Amino acid sequence: MKTEVREAAVVTVVVALCGALLGVLWWWLAPHVALVGAVLEDGGWVVLVKDTEGEQAVGVDGTFTLLALVFGAVSAVAVFLWRRRGGVPLVVALAVGGLLGSLLAWRVGVWLGPTSDVIAHAKQVGKGVTFSAPLRLGAKGALLAWSLAGLLVHVGLTALFGPRDPEPEQVPYGAPPA
Repeated sequence: MKTEVREAAVVTVVVALCGALLGVLWWWLAPHVALVGAVLEDGGWVVLVKDTEGEQAVGVDGTFTLLALVFGAVSAVAVFLWRRRGGVPLVVALAVGGLLGSLLAWRVGVWLGPTSDVIAHAKQVGKGVTFSAPLRLGAKGALLAWSLAGLLVHVGLTALFGPRDPEPEQVPYGAPPA
């Protein structure tokens, strides 16, 4: 049992650290929501979405979710190939590591993206100039995509290709047990 717990700890840490790569990919691949700054009559600033009917904000969430699903499937295949026998600690490690990796990816993507102070950014670029909105994950349920994909793929691989219990010996009907 100690060995399984140690292996699970390693899986948790490695999977969670892969979240940094997911965050960089999300920042790089996610669509940019265009904003524009305007000056009000009283001298205050307002920031508006340039394309009000655009789907970029949904695309940001979708990009994160799809990348997390891929990372979950790849991490599950890697863990299965490393330890074919499966086990509860490895499955829990995949789930916890996937959640931690998603949280890390979310924070890395937000950190790499444009500043979250959009008013200051609008003042900096000037009135009427288009700039990118900060990365924002609106669908917080996307943080579970990595864990769910990892669990489903690992359980499926274990069910299909994992070690089998030996079949019980067949005793003819009516014969006394040996």
